[in-house]
Amino acid sequence: MLARARNEWEQRQFDAAEQSLANVLALAPRDPDAIRMLGMVAQRRGDQVKAIDCFRQVLAVWPEDSDLRVWLGIVLYEHGETHEAVTHLRDACRLEPASVPAWFNLGEALAREAYSEEAVAALQRALELDPSHIPARLSLARSQANLGQVDAAVAGFRDVVRRDPGNEDGWFGLSNLNTVRFDVTDTACLQHALARGDLSPRARELLGFTLAKALEGQGDYAQAFETFRHANASRHSRVRWDAAGERRRVDAILRAFADEAQPPLDDQLGHEVILIVSIPRSGSTLVEHILASHPEVEGANEIKDLTQVVDAETHRRNSSFPLWVPEAGAQDWQRMGDEYLARTARWRKDKPRFTDKSLVSWYLVGAALRMLPAARVVIVRRDPVETCLACYRQCFAENAGFACDLDETADYCIDFLRLTRFWAARYPTRVFDLEYEGLVAEPEPVIRQLLEFCGLPFDPACLDFHKTSRSVLSLPSAAQVRQPMRRDTARSARYGDKLDPLRRRLRDAGLPVG
Repeated sequence: MLARARNEWEQRQFDAAEQSLANVLALAPRDPDAIRMLGMVAQRRGDQVKAIDCFRQVLAVWPEDSDLRVWLGIVLYEHGETHEAVTHLRDACRLEPASVPAWFNLGEALAREAYSEEAVAALQRALELDPSHIPARLSLARSQANLGQVDAAVAGFRDVVRRDPGNEDGWFGLSNLNTVRFDVTDTACLQHALARGDLSPRARELLGFTLAKALEGQGDYAQAFETFRHANASRHSRVRWDAAGERRRVDAILRAFADEAQPPLDDQLGHEVILIVSIPRSGSTLVEHILASHPEVEGANEIKDLTQVVDAETHRRNSSFPLWVPEAGAQDWQRMGDEYLARTARWRKDKPRFTDKSLVSWYLVGAALRMLPAARVVIVRRDPVETCLACYRQCFAENAGFACDLDETADYCIDFLRLTRFWAARYPTRVFDLEYEGLVAEPEPVIRQLLEFCGLPFDPACLDFHKTSRSVLSLPSAAQVRQPMRRDTARSARYGDKLDPLRRRLRDAGLPVG
């Protein structure tokens, strides 16, 4: 019966496998093989809590099982238990030094938590054991890009597409560096790969975005726009976006934070925190890198702790955010602030201040400032047409369905500006409004203003940010922030009248459009 369950699992018949395992466990409730497989089924079905429970039960019986620790490490990471995940993956490598899955998954977990140097070492070990392991080679190239080792990253991605000319992740990795110029041979290879009839939607989209950027580089903006349009249309059919629901959510947040809150119990709580909020592709990574070049600031990249604290409170109250906000008192907000600071303690290990630039935190500025009364918020905004076009040109790794359609991207931009203008007016001494175009035009005065707002003394290293060595997890920006400030980043004019409907939509909403 156990063999039957294993066969069903291998065939992705998860319901059948779960029933077979239930039959086994009815006869032998503590059978570790059955419990382990039940955890594997739960993980594949997205039930992380059940999977963790199963794997922990088996680990108590087989503590030296390397494969089990790999599975537990993977599901713990998926559940947000990063520290414990890395611990188990390290143990897996120690128990079985020749295990490619152990080294690969350790490298993946370390990379996603900004331990890029350790990630590179783990992934290189995986490739020493199995040079043909394409996922490890891709992950290594991404980690090298995060560290600013752009030439090594390019070589890694190029090696992938040499080994597998149709590999969508290799091609997309190259395009995502935003420093690679594709030649006509690359374009022909991409067109050949796209002509295959057996491509998954994801592969077709990644190759499409890459081909569009290759066409841009050759000055064929008309065909590039059509290629972006086709790739985004495919993505839009799979990743839906509810613009009306988004508008209602912003309206609800505005209502929830309209009234003054109770005075905080500790008005100095959160003085360590610099929250950076923006729409993607608006310059937030650049701003974070500038701040992280200061000797007193650690750049934490796109961490999820603020969202997780708010989500935990939502779960505790059995109510949705922001509906519970008026019910929360000063003690509740301080408790949440303390929890956030405890979760982010690693970022203050070497430096007293840190940046948090989660791309969804613009919804949560009000909550953050009630939790952390002494925190500082930097809102980074860019010309709305350029912002919308930049999002439309980017195939995001996470769910950003608004970027697949220019009208919906415009709606997202409108809601962002509507809410962030409210935050700036509501908390004028705690929110700094930074215009990307002003920063790139006159870096020094804007950077001086930014540092003064954050309570930091001026340091010339912030002007030479491109020389700063640190892990930058936003791959599209990782290579760009290693270059001196560029002023020629605008692209919208190259697309001419193709963006006129977008311009009209933004202008009608009262946004400044050139």
